[in-house]
This record gives sequence, C-alpha cells and structure tokens, in this order.
Amino acid sequence: MNITGKIKAILCDENHIENSIVRNFLALPGKEHFRFHDELDLASQIGELKQKGFKSKEVLILKHFSGRLFQKCPGSPNVICCNYYILNTGFNCLFDCAYCFLNSYLNTYGIIHFINFEDALKEMQGRISGNKDHLHRIGTGEFTDSLMYDEITGTAEIIINFAHNHHNAIIEFKTKSDNVDHLIGLPHKNIVVAWTLNTERIIGLYEKGTARLENRIAAARKVQDAGFLTAFHFDPIVMYDNFLNEYFSLIDTLFHAIEADRVAWISLGCFRHSPGFKEIISETHPYEKLTLEEMFPGSDGKYRYMKRRRIEIYRALSEKIRCYSEKPFVYMCMESSDVWKSVFNVDFNSSDDLESAFNRHLKEYFYI
Repeated sequence: MNITGKIKAILCDENHIENSIVRNFLALPGKEHFRFHDELDLASQIGELKQKGFKSKEVLILKHFSGRLFQKCPGSPNVICCNYYILNTGFNCLFDCAYCFLNSYLNTYGIIHFINFEDALKEMQGRISGNKDHLHRIGTGEFTDSLMYDEITGTAEIIINFAHNHHNAIIEFKTKSDNVDHLIGLPHKNIVVAWTLNTERIIGLYEKGTARLENRIAAARKVQDAGFLTAFHFDPIVMYDNFLNEYFSLIDTLFHAIEADRVAWISLGCFRHSPGFKEIISETHPYEKLTLEEMFPGSDGKYRYMKRRRIEIYRALSEKIRCYSEKPFVYMCMESSDVWKSVFNVDFNSSDDLESAFNRHLKEYFYI
C-alpha cells in the first residue's frame, strides 16, 4: 500500500535541510518542494499553497516541534482511561476517516511531521527511567497514523531499538495501513503492532484511503509470524441495521486468520463525538449517517449512544472475543466506572485502577 503518492507538496524548514527525515522525503519523486525559515514564513507559504488549490492532505510539512513530544493521553474528564502515554511524531493523517476526532480537535493545514525526534526520545527516556518498576505503555498513533509512511522516516526502527533495551516500556504502533514489510526482521521485544478495525461497511463509507480489512488482517498475521505481538481497536463501533452481526462476523474473520494468543489487548469504544462535530462533518461529508442515531451528552460532554445500549454492545462483543481466547486484555475506551461495573463486573474508581489491572494482565499472560 503506497500512500505517499497522495503527497503533492513538501514544505520543509530551510534551517534543517540536512535532517535525515527531511532528506528522505525530499528524495521522493514527483513532489513540489518549498522551504520556509520561520513560523511567519510558513504561514505565508501555506496561504499561497491554499490559493494554488493544494488540499490539506496533499501537503506534508516537516518542522521542529517545540511543544510536548511525550505526554499522557489527554483522555476525557469523568471517565476511566488506561493511562496511556503518547510519543508525538506529528499531527494529522493522510487517511480521511469521517469520524476522526482530529477533524474537530486540530485546526491545522497539512500533514505535519516532526523532525526533532531525538528530543522525543529524551523525554520518553526521562519518564521510563524515573520509574523502572512501572510498566509504561506508549504509542505513536494518537494524533497521526503510526506506520503510514514509516519506511521513509525510519521512526519505528529507532523506537524499537530503544525499547529493546528498556524492559519497562511496551510500545504500540497503531495503524489503518498494511505498511509492515519494513518491520520484518527488526527486534520485537516489548513491541505491539496494532490495527483499528471496523466492518467492511464502515470502512467503505467512512475510512477513505485506508487499507482494506483483509489487507490489515493479512498484515497482522505477517507481523505475528515475525514474532511481534498484535493488538486491535474496535473503535468506533457504529450502530446501524444488523451492525452487531457484522461485528461478530468481523471478529470471526480476524481470529480465523491470526493467532488469538498473540493478541496483547483489544479495545472497544462506541462512536462518540464532541459538540460541534456534527456541523463540521456535515460540511466535509454531507452524505454521512453517523450522527443520525439518537445520542446524548455524557459526563465528559461528548455525545454518545444511550448507556443501556452501549452496555449491551460491549457485553456482546467481549463475550464473542472470549470465545477465542482469554489472553487479550479486553477493555473499553473512555467509559465511566458504572459502565465498567455493568459490563465486566469490576470496580474501577479511577484510571489508575484500570492501568493496574491492564499491567497485571500483561505481566501474567505475556511475561512483560
């Protein structure tokens, strides 16, 4: 799956033209190159590209990032989160998923990739070295796709080699691509390659540009055969006519193709959105039907399906997964403590409770 063909223009900081990531991208054929010398100049050049008709996902911006390169997942207030940490490699994604929270969370132009990656590693080093008895779960796929052009950046290999020497860090690369061939043969200790999965219907309607479901599953089998653990995220789970049977079929298809006992975790999350999302998506995807279902504001301010319905969905899907294996840690993303009690009969009063259970499970089943 070659998605770099979507990039038509590359904007890079002229002060860092010798950076290895910059050089690798500039070597791609058929791209227009532009340089900027500061943020004001960058804004001016972006304005010119817009006037020339370049769309946001056609422009790659290579720049230093002065903000937090390593941070705790922002999560949502008043819900249980897993205390995941994010290694920021960039903002925005080449894929065009209608439901993506980035559509309303980020108001930026272009696909931004950070080139000061050594600073990110220093921040991560400080976190995991400061608490060597704690298992730190870290991922790069929160504000972008982890692997969409990773064979060009080499980011995953650098992180993998870093993690190989740190027993208390487990790294997740989350993707909707099938771009894994460059990972084969790399060390796989404490590394999890993960896919967001959905039904064929939802992928076709709302995940423009992503790898087909069968290709994602084939890629998962490929990395398992190479020694990596895998993980899967059924998020967002979208309600529509006969949706539950289609999600059951998806789970059957997945576990008939891969080794269930090589799956470290599976997350479940029903479709949810922030206020204002409906207005944004009505402009970018005028024929969408995601927001037609009746939804209500939750304790975190996001709109969700009725709690009773969500509980039924989570119970049904988790039971279906358990038909194949007890090894994956199955958890819900951003749900309240009472939903956790109703679905799994556990008392999680804080995110720390979920994190502790998560890490105990990984240590018990996967000797991490």
